[in-house]
Amino acid sequence: MPSMLVIATTAVPDHLRGALSRWTSEVVPGIFVGSVSARVRDQLWQAVTETVGNGAAVLVHPAPTEQGYALRTAGTRRRVPADFDGLTLIRMTAATQAKKEQNPP
Repeated sequence: MPSMLVIATTAVPDHLRGALSRWTSEVVPGIFVGSVSARVRDQLWQAVTETVGNGAAVLVHPAPTEQGYALRTAGTRRRVPADFDGLTLIRMTAATQAKKEQNPP
């Protein structure tokens, strides 16, 4: 059954934006909204994670959680999702620390 998703991108390659726009609508630059099956959502997210490069992306989709949604991130971001007793909160990191956490040695 299709469900709504939102993918927000920053500084990603143009070909990735084109691939996302095949299944979703780019409502403002870098924000993609669509209604797709879980299988298509997972395949789109796999394409994002493989080609995000130096950019960043976040996926928000419905999930059976207390908040009613789940977050996935790819690339280097200062805002990092953190689980806090079953709730997903956003933790801010220092700019230099963000790269270390996203790409451990």
